Amino acid sequence: QVQFVESGGGLVQPGGSLRLSCAASGSGFSMYGIGWYRQAPGKQRELVARISSAGNTFYINPVKGRFTISRDNVKNTAALQMNSLKPEDTAVYYCNGWPGPIGPWGQGTQVTVSS
Repeated sequence: QVQFVESGGGLVQPGGSLRLSCAASGSGFSMYGIGWYRQAPGKQRELVARISSAGNTFYINPVKGRFTISRDNVKNTAALQMNSLKPEDTAVYYCNGWPGPIGPWGQGTQVTVSS
């Protein structure tokens, strides 16, 4: 089982940037696809971006061209660079396995985009 700790969230104005970090502990990180997910108030958790063990990436349409997912299999970390943030990006962001969770959900990191 892999455990995840997310960090890097905060309050940012529309158009701003944030870089989220995901630290994973446990064995096998490099074998799994990793996803960044988000859950806005009153909504279900959704996949935002994912990166395969080989480094292939996918983004949902609303973030395509603005977000970049990356991973470091040596350090067992993943990151989500978020640019041109919009109010609709406001949510708690989580990392976990893709296509399904490979460990318990962490506490996530809150991203609030507001002027």
